[in-house]
Amino acid sequence: MAWEYSEKTKQLFMDAVHGKPGTHLGEIENPDGFGEHGSIACGDAMRFTFRVRRHATDPTQDVITDARYLTFGCTSAIAASEALCTLIERGGYTPIQALQVKNQDIVDFLEGLPKQKIHCSVMGAEALESAVFNWAQKRGVDLARLGVDMHADEQDEGRIVCKCFSLTEPYIRRKVKELNLRTIAEITNAIKAGGACMACHHVPGGLQDILDETWGSRRKELPVLTQIAPLAGAAPPAEEAPLSPYQFAKKIDRAMDDYVRPILQRDGGDVEVIDIKDTIVYCRLTGACKGCAASSQTLRMLVERTLKEMVSDRIRVIDV
Repeated sequence: MAWEYSEKTKQLFMDAVHGKPGTHLGEIENPDGFGEHGSIACGDAMRFTFRVRRHATDPTQDVITDARYLTFGCTSAIAASEALCTLIERGGYTPIQALQVKNQDIVDFLEGLPKQKIHCSVMGAEALESAVFNWAQKRGVDLARLGVDMHADEQDEGRIVCKCFSLTEPYIRRKVKELNLRTIAEITNAIKAGGACMACHHVPGGLQDILDETWGSRRKELPVLTQIAPLAGAAPPAEEAPLSPYQFAKKIDRAMDDYVRPILQRDGGDVEVIDIKDTIVYCRLTGACKGCAASSQTLRMLVERTLKEMVSDRIRVIDV
């Protein structure tokens, strides 16, 4: 399926990948704050850096003047990262004040995100927390004394619940409460836990147990009906008309030209579509991307993911 993004989300993405003045894609050299969240192996990763104007006597009064990000992910991930930097710079925040920017602020700035993409906004908020923790260490700021809990022990000491994304029990429990997550689907949409093999959904100590312990045991499930008679006079649900091979190819060309190639061309690379057979797209990387050690990752994580989002989630990209 193709995600329905707001015009603002699409514009922020395009401005960022084209390097439009005022955008924030990049990395600050020798930053005052450095934070990362996610994993390339899991599909989304973000590096967030910022620079401050240092206060002469009180480091808690440092003010963030520049923020940058390097994000490996989809349209919404890059747009959400752009939104985070913009909100912080416009706010004139200290690092501690910047922690007030939550994932919902990012979603609102983007004028909404598909519920399956809310995790992109959460990724930015988590990377911000990591960068503020790094700044505090460098500046000798005792965050605990100020009542700021950075959850530093979650990843080191917590039991891994979702092995696919290496997410721990303390982290999942915190996000369930913070984001008022009530179902496994909401957890997956918000933080990706349980979104791959799904083995952690109903095992002892898994996602459903965490939900039950947080909000109370779920009600006894009703028996599943295997067949439901349609209501009299009810119209059958409308199905989306399938694309013709020509329409399918044109949508692929448009996604390549509007989203994929601008990113590759920024680093001197490009991609060529060799052939399309059913939902298999045969591609060849060119320019600086040709023969790169990360070429397989580029095809899978940039080209294929973009085509899945913009055209059809059944697409597979094959290197030729």
